[in-house]
Amino acid sequence: MNLNDLEARLQNLIEVRLMSVLPGQSVESRVAQKLAAAMQGTLVRQAEGVDLAPNVYTIIVNPEDATRWQDPRLLEALIEALKSAGQEAGLQFASSPEITISTNPSHPQNDASVLASHRVESMAETKGMPNENSQAPKEADHIPENAFLIIEGVKVYPLTASVINIGRRMDNQLVIDDPRISRNHAQLRAINGRFVLFDLNSTGGTFVNGQRTSQSVLYPGDVISLAGVALIFGQDNPPQRPDLVDTAPLNPAASDRPTAILKDRSTAKFTKPK
Repeated sequence: MNLNDLEARLQNLIEVRLMSVLPGQSVESRVAQKLAAAMQGTLVRQAEGVDLAPNVYTIIVNPEDATRWQDPRLLEALIEALKSAGQEAGLQFASSPEITISTNPSHPQNDASVLASHRVESMAETKGMPNENSQAPKEADHIPENAFLIIEGVKVYPLTASVINIGRRMDNQLVIDDPRISRNHAQLRAINGRFVLFDLNSTGGTFVNGQRTSQSVLYPGDVISLAGVALIFGQDNPPQRPDLVDTAPLNPAASDRPTAILKDRSTAKFTKPK
């Protein structure tokens, strides 16, 4: 099933399912288009030759539009449409798809963006990782290559240190001047060649793909929310995921996705636009 067929099938399934659970409500065809593009652009080819479809979808909207998107019936209709369209296209899901809603004040109203990623195991990879007090040899010096954060959709911050503290205080490596952010809010730490996000007992909480977390391994496309401030984790040419064994590189369609250009900076301050 090509992209156009996938878009058309998704749109049809969404309309049919919404008709039964939310009569009179609809979503724009662009949402089906973006869901289809996110699904097809993030496929992973398995050893058996079957494509694994992403199972985490984040829909980014303006806060003014969030209420109608957070209706559980709407989300369930979208999830069922994704499952049906994916299976008809011969795709597999490692687990049932999840959809979360993330808000961004700078996002245009009455529009939505979609990010897709794979989640098979949440924190299993952190088991056996050395803690900061361990005397065993660490791999924290192995900083993941070409990793970065996109802050509120407007600023790119390259991740070039093994430990990066995030918060309002000026002594953090990444300073975010926003009242929702705690003085010492979160920490990124390179462990076993991947970045792990830790919440530092913040007031507003730390979320990854809509789920509150105390620590989480990050993968490209993950949407982080620090008390409502949106960050997107990205990485050019990321390493193979250990929880997706015997896989080939991402589908070539993913190469059409925009790539951020990194700048050589070790300390940055982000001030929320007025």
